[in-house]
Amino acid sequence: MNVCIYPGTFDPITNGHIDVLERACRMFERVIVAIAASQEKRPCFSVEERLKLVEEITVANPKVSVTTFSGLLIDFVKQQEANVIIRGLRAVSDFEFEFQMALMNRQLGPEIETILVMTKEGYNYTSSSLVKQVAQYGGDVSKFVPDNIVKALKAKFSQN
Repeated sequence: MNVCIYPGTFDPITNGHIDVLERACRMFERVIVAIAASQEKRPCFSVEERLKLVEEITVANPKVSVTTFSGLLIDFVKQQEANVIIRGLRAVSDFEFEFQMALMNRQLGPEIETILVMTKEGYNYTSSSLVKQVAQYGGDVSKFVPDNIVKALKAKFSQN
C-alpha cells in the first residue's frame, strides 16, 4: 500500500494545507496527517486541539487518518510503514528549508521519498502565522481557513 505522511504543526490548518492534502489523496491510497507536538514554535492551539480541528475537517475522507507525533519525523514515518513524505510549498522562499529537510531525511532514511507540492496560486501568501495574527486583531480569516478554524480562532482570541 502506498502510504504518505503529511507532517506539520497545522497551527491552525489552512486552506493551503487542505489543498495539499486533497492532492495527496489523489496520489496515495492512504494519507496520514501527522501533527507535530512541536513546542519550539509556541503553538496557539494545543496538540490535542489541533488534532480535533483537523479530524473535524477530514472525517468524511476514508483515505485520511490524523495523529500526532514528537521526535524525528523520519522515525515516525518508518513506524507508520510509510514510504513518502509530502510537503507543501507556497513560494520559492519555502524551497530552501524544505530542500534541506528532505536531504537530511534522505540521509536518515534513504528508502523514504519526499515530494514537494506547490499550493494553488491563491494560497501562496497564506500561512498559519499570518492567519493567527489577522484573527488576533479581529480580522476576517474566513477566506483562508475552514469554518471550524474560524470559530476556534475567535474563541481562542476572545479569551485573551
